[in-house]
Amino acid sequence: MKRTPLSNKHEALGAKMAEFAGYYMPISYTNIKEEHLAVRNGVGVFDVSHMGEFIIRGKEAIDLVQQVTSNDASKLAIGDAQYSCLPNHDGGIVDDLLVYRLDEDQCAEGEQAFMLVVNASNIQKDWDWISQHNNFEARMINISDQTGLLAVQGPKALDALQTLTDVDLKALKYYTFTKGTFAGVENVVISATGYTGSGGLELYVAQEHTVQLWDAVFEAGKDFGIQPAGLGARDTLRLEMGYCLYGNDIDDHTSPIEAGLGWITKTKKEAFNSIDIFRKQRAEGVSRKLVAFTVDDRRVPRHGYPIEDANGEEIGVVTSGTSSPSLGIPIGMGYVPKTFAAPETSFNVVAGKKRLAAKVVKAPFYKPA
Repeated sequence: MKRTPLSNKHEALGAKMAEFAGYYMPISYTNIKEEHLAVRNGVGVFDVSHMGEFIIRGKEAIDLVQQVTSNDASKLAIGDAQYSCLPNHDGGIVDDLLVYRLDEDQCAEGEQAFMLVVNASNIQKDWDWISQHNNFEARMINISDQTGLLAVQGPKALDALQTLTDVDLKALKYYTFTKGTFAGVENVVISATGYTGSGGLELYVAQEHTVQLWDAVFEAGKDFGIQPAGLGARDTLRLEMGYCLYGNDIDDHTSPIEAGLGWITKTKKEAFNSIDIFRKQRAEGVSRKLVAFTVDDRRVPRHGYPIEDANGEEIGVVTSGTSSPSLGIPIGMGYVPKTFAAPETSFNVVAGKKRLAAKVVKAPFYKPA
C-alpha cells in the first residue's frame, strides 16, 4: 500500500486511515459531517496526492490528446483546464480526467504540452491505454510519483491562502490555472477546478515540498477555521453536486451520453475513440440515463441497491448514495430507463426487505449561495 508525502501528518492528526486505490488515505479526522460542513461554510484541505499526472509533450501532443479524449482540447489556451473522459472502443469510459494546457517554456519550437490528471485507481490502466494510442510524435511522462496535490476548498479558501502568494487568487477564473511561487515554493501549479462545488484551489507541487505547503496552508488558515478533510467528506460533497465518481457512476460499461456527460463529448470534432457510437446515441437517443433522486425515508440508498417501478419490476440500480449533510435528507444517483428519467418521476429503491420511495430531481442537489 502506497503512502502519500502527508501520511505521517494524517496519522499525527488522528485521522481514520484506510486503503483507497492502493494508497493509505485519510477517510476522516473528526467526522464526515463536520468536515463536509467546514468545506461548505469555511475552508477544508484534502490530500489528493494519490491522483495521477501525465505530461504529454511534442509536435503532435494535441493529436494524441484529441484521439484519446472526448472533449475538444484544441479549444484550450495556455492556462486553461478542461474536464473530459477517455472513451474505450465500445462506447464506455476508461476514466474521467482533467486536461491542462501547459506553457511551452520547456518545449522545442512547434511543440505543445498538456498535463492529464487521472484517477488514482486508474493510473496504470490509463497510462497503458493512452500509450497504446500514441502513434504520434508525442512524448509521455508519468509524473504521478513525483507530484503532491492539495485541494483547498470552500468559500473562505481564497482569502485564507492569499497571503501565501503574489498571484491574485480571486482573478483566477473557473477552470483556469497558473504557475507561481506559493508559500516560498517555486513552480506550484495553482488551479481552480474543484470537485466540491464550494470554490477553492488545487495546488500541484513537487513531492518533496508537499509537507512544507501543507504546513503553510494550515498556518495561513488559522484565522479562517481551516480544517483537514478526508475522502469521506470529498465523496458527500461531490455527490451533493451530482458529480460522477469513476467506478460508481461511470465505468467501462457506461456511456458519457447515458451519464449526462454529453457536454464533454464533442462529436463534431475529428475522430476519437467511440465517436461513431456516440454520434448514433445522440441521433437515436439512449435507453437509460443516470438520474439524481431524493428518498422519502431516513434510510440511505447505497451503491448496488436495485431500483423498482410501482409494480415491483426491477428497472435500474443505485450507483451512489448518502445522507446529505447540507440538506439533511438521503440522496442518490442511479441508472433508470429514459422513461423514468424526468424530474418528479417516482420509483422505489430496494433496501433489503424495505422499499424506499424515491423521486427524480434535477442535479445539483445542493445549490451554493
